[in-house]
Amino acid sequence: MRLAELSERSGLPTATIKYYLREQLLPPGVLVSAKQADYGEEHLRRLRLVRALIQIGRMPIATAREVLTAIDDESLDQNDRLGMAVGALPPGPTQPDQDDRATAAARREADLLLDSLGWTNCEDASSGPYRALVTALAALAALGYPHDLDHLVPYAHQATRLAAHDLDMVQEYESPSEQIEAAVALTVLYEPILLSLRRLAHARESTLRHGTRTTGRSTA
Repeated sequence: MRLAELSERSGLPTATIKYYLREQLLPPGVLVSAKQADYGEEHLRRLRLVRALIQIGRMPIATAREVLTAIDDESLDQNDRLGMAVGALPPGPTQPDQDDRATAAARREADLLLDSLGWTNCEDASSGPYRALVTALAALAALGYPHDLDHLVPYAHQATRLAAHDLDMVQEYESPSEQIEAAVALTVLYEPILLSLRRLAHARESTLRHGTRTTGRSTA
């Protein structure tokens, strides 16, 4: 297909597609003349992924490029490609203060939690999810909220079930590259769903425990 058709089918303006091409988020098409190129279904699929990362996931261009580079690196095994691609997603920039005593205590608690779960391959201090976990535990401790194993393990068990369900969905795709793309896109798109369902469940549980929930709107 030509650029105009790619724009129509993807729902993105041609100017945006050209920008993604310049930023190396989209591979170039096959040249058919000095000024024209053909694009295939793989370009359409990549555009949908880029749109999910940037427009929905609000990911910076540089981070999106890093994710896409990991997706395309066929020299890595599938586990490494998945880890690099999903690991580049936010909250990667979260960085605890290495000299903060509270952060050091939170890191010990995080390691204790992961050890108790048998997640010994997850204690990479440079990984975004690990740093985010440590930062959150330090904040909970500073505010005096529960952050012990008894309170954290139920969340981890729910996460284990969700992870298995996520990978079951990913494995429905045939090629390794499609699986990596799906893992990234589903992480970006399902995390808002997970957060929304959790908050809706809170509202439902509160209503069951405390009676009819008022909306704050006048019935007059």
